[in-house]
Formats: sequence, C-alpha cells, structure tokens
Amino acid sequence: MPRPSDEQREALTGLLGLGSHSARKSHYPELLARLEELETERNRYKWLFEHAVHGIFQASLQQGLRAANPALARMLGYDSPQDCLWSLTDLASHLFVGGAAELVEIRRLLQREGGLFGYETRLVRKDGSHVDVLMNLLLKPDEEGLVEGFVADITERILAQQRLQTLNDELEKRVMERTCELQTLNAQLREARDAAEAANLSKDKYLAAASHDLLQPLNAARLLVSTLRERSLPAAEQQLVERTHQALEGAEDLLTDLLDISKLDQSAIKPDLDVYRLDEVLGPLASEFESVAEAAGLGLRVRIPDISISTDFRLLTRILRNFLSNACRYTERGRILLGARRRGARLRLEVWDSGRGIPADKLEAIFLEFNQLDVGRAAERKGVGLGLAIVDRIASMLEYRVEVRSQVGRGSVFSIEVPLADSLPPVRPNVEARPVTGDPLPGQRLLVVDNEPGILESMSALLGQWGCQVLTATDLDGALEALQGRAPDLLLVDYHLDHDMLGCDVIRTLRQHFAREVPAVIITADRSDQCRRDLLGLGIPLLNKPVKPGKLRAVLSQLIGKAG
Repeated sequence: MPRPSDEQREALTGLLGLGSHSARKSHYPELLARLEELETERNRYKWLFEHAVHGIFQASLQQGLRAANPALARMLGYDSPQDCLWSLTDLASHLFVGGAAELVEIRRLLQREGGLFGYETRLVRKDGSHVDVLMNLLLKPDEEGLVEGFVADITERILAQQRLQTLNDELEKRVMERTCELQTLNAQLREARDAAEAANLSKDKYLAAASHDLLQPLNAARLLVSTLRERSLPAAEQQLVERTHQALEGAEDLLTDLLDISKLDQSAIKPDLDVYRLDEVLGPLASEFESVAEAAGLGLRVRIPDISISTDFRLLTRILRNFLSNACRYTERGRILLGARRRGARLRLEVWDSGRGIPADKLEAIFLEFNQLDVGRAAERKGVGLGLAIVDRIASMLEYRVEVRSQVGRGSVFSIEVPLADSLPPVRPNVEARPVTGDPLPGQRLLVVDNEPGILESMSALLGQWGCQVLTATDLDGALEALQGRAPDLLLVDYHLDHDMLGCDVIRTLRQHFAREVPAVIITADRSDQCRRDLLGLGIPLLNKPVKPGKLRAVLSQLIGKAG
C-alpha cells in the first residue's frame, strides 16, 4: 500500500486535531471522554446481549452463525455460545428443521421485505430434539446475506395450546357423548310419548265407542220411561217411573260430561266461530230453563239486549247451560237472572242466583275435575263435578275469561266475556223458535230408521202415544219396503247405520225417490264435529241421544207445522 504524501498526512492530522502539540493537547480530553462513552455504551450492549432472556444471533445465510448470546446457546442445548458457533456453520442442515427449503424461503422473504417478523418455526437442538420458537429477522442492507435475529422460546405456549386443544377435544367428545345420551333419551321419551298418545287415542276411541254403545240402550230406556210418564198410572207406579226417569237423567249427564272432557283433553273439538245475534244464543236457553226453574220453584228472568257477538254457538251454549243448570240445582228459593253487560269491545254474559253461595277459599277449587262443594247429604249430590271443569277448558280454548263472585248465604254470579261483533247479522230462521198452534202430530205418518231394535220399539211406543202412525226399518231397503211407495210425512233417522251407511245418505236417497223434500231429523249418539258438519249442508236438525222427549216433540211439531 503506498504511503501518504506529506500533504495528505498534514490534512489528516489537521482533521483529527493533531496538527500540533497544542492542538493535540487541547482536543485530547474531549476525545478521551468520547472514547469512555463509547466503551460504556459497548459494555452496556454487551451486558444486554449476554444477559438477554431471548436468543440473539448474527448469521450469514451462506456461512452459518457469526455471533450468539448465551440465551440462544441454552435454548439450543449447547454449553456456551462458542460451542454453538462451532457447531452451527451450516444453517440448513444444523439449525432449521425445514432444512434447505425453509432457508431458501426465508432468504426470499428477507430479500423482498427486508425483515421477517413473527415467524414461527422449529429449530434443531444439540441432542437432535426440536424447540418451537418465534423469530424476528432483519437483513443488514450493507452486508449481503448477513442477518440479525431475535429468538423467543414458545414451547410453553405451544404446549398450552396443545393442552387447550386436548381439553377442547375431550370436551367435544364429552359433548358428543352427552348428545348421544340425550338423543337416546329423547328417542325413549318420544317412544314413551307416542305410546302414551296411542294409549290416549285408544282410550278416546274406546270411550267414544263405549259411550255410543251405552247411549243406545239409555236412549231406548229414556223413550220408554217417557212413554210411561205420559200415561195415567197409579201413584206408586208413577213414583217409580219418576225415580227411574231421574236416574236415567243422571246417567245421561255423567256420560255426556265424560265424553266432553275426553274430547277437550285431546283437542278433538275445534272452535267454529261465527257472528250471532244475542237473542239467537240466549233465547233457546231461556225457553229450555224456564220450565226447569219453574219445576224447582224458582223464577227466571232474562235480559237480552239487541246486540251481536262473535263466538262458537255450540261451545258458548254449553258454558251458559252449565251456569244455568248449577244455578237451578243449588238455589233453593228466590230467582235466577240471565243477562249481559257491555265491557268495551267485549260482552259479559252473567248468571245470577240467590242460592247458598260459595266460600271464598273454594272459588278456585270448583273448576277442578271431580270436585263438588259439600252439599250435605249424598242424596243432594248430582253428577260427579265435571261441569265447571268443562267450562274452564272450553273458555281456555276460546280465550274467554270466566269469573265467579259469591257471598255465602246470598248467592253467586258466574260470568264469561265474549267478543262483540261489529254489526247485527240478519235474523236466521230458527225451527224451534216458531210458535205452533195446536198439536200437529196426531195422524202423521212417520218413518223411524235405526239399526237398534230396542230403540225402534221404544220410539214406536212414544210416537204412537202421541197419535202418530209409525213405520220402522233398520236400513234403506227396509225403509222402502215399509213405505210401500208412499212418502212419509217425516223421517227420523239414526246417523250411523249398519254396513257403514249414514243416515244423511238414507234421507237424501228417499227424498230423490219420492221427488220431494221430506222433513227429516237425524238422531245420533255421535257428538263429533264431523257429524255436525255433514248435516249443516243438508239443513237437517240434529238431536243427540238420549233424546229428550220434550225437545223431540217440539222439533217434530215445528217441522210438520212448517211443511203443512
């Protein structure tokens, strides 16, 4: 190397402040202080480098490690940083688990970005095991391929993640096991529910069939007893007939209540809402219970405003009939009032009585099944306490509010609120509402069709006692044979006949055969909605078994009077 010239030496000496002894002497303290600061800074960085918690290194991507701190040596399992430098001369084969491919990818990223931060990888330890690390790498721009790196051991974090994943897997497994257990349990519950529903359905079918079979002989007995009641009998025999009549009425009420409760529990009854004038609903009830109240020595007052309501006629009538029946049953003297009060958009229908009253602590219990107030002697009890339970179920289904107020010794008020209608519908023709003058039954030619011989005999006896000429048959062919080509004045037909034939089909066929609308009445023990819907289109009155003779006579008289 050529020596500097005198001019260059003088320029360099001047630049460093060494041009003269005086200059060197004046700048020497400052230079010494600056050197001490640099030494202190160097020692501080050296201390940080040697005592850092994380690993620090400098390496050439081609020639291996050039510097490493003790933390990196401990991390990789070496005794000292110098041991680490001697061993890691080839990063591809001795440091990175990914080998040459990983090192090529690191070099590409560094050259593109100048730095690599948050890079997770695995490094090879001295004993051949692996350590999970997080690295930040910086590429020194002034020296090609020289990299400075900072390394953090994340083994605990990885293990924690693995433990967490294991816990999650175990939890998912437990959840799946519990889910399978719940699915199995749900399947068992569904099977139990299906079995219970099947049992309930079987019970309902049995109850319907049993009630139908029980109502048939009960109907025949009621007709025969009614025939005897209308005859002049000795006092002793007349008393026996009356007691038989009362016993049959009790049995009829019990069967009706049991059948209604079963249908309501199984949601077999669906509301059929329509708009009715209030007198259409309350008028027949007032007529029906006027004689009942009179027989009990009570007065019955009815107040019917000119107003209309939206309701199910049959279900609302069932509720009000129960209120009136209880009022007549538990009132010994005084009177009963059936009236209505407007309450905004609703109408409150009320039944007042002057009976014995109900204690306050028993007002809720009266709506429970098979619950009756203590009325004293067993002879005074009637029914089995299902009436108000039926009322409660019907009101819940229609979303009507039922209330009861009572004072012991002064009487009770049962009420139900129903929605008002916007306008009054036209007056509907009501067969039972038309007055009939005289007795149109004597001499009338009536055909009775029923598949029960006992009912045919009892119906013949009752109608014959009313002066009618009675023909009987068990099916359509027998009806045509009995009529002998001459149309009857009126038809009384059972709804369910043998061989799956329906009474409405018999009526329709006979009307076509004689080419005239012969008046007809359907009598049945079937109280289903389907039966009622089938008869609505034909406009045929429906009487349920056991038939009340008074109602039967009224309907027959109205139909014959209308036809005449």
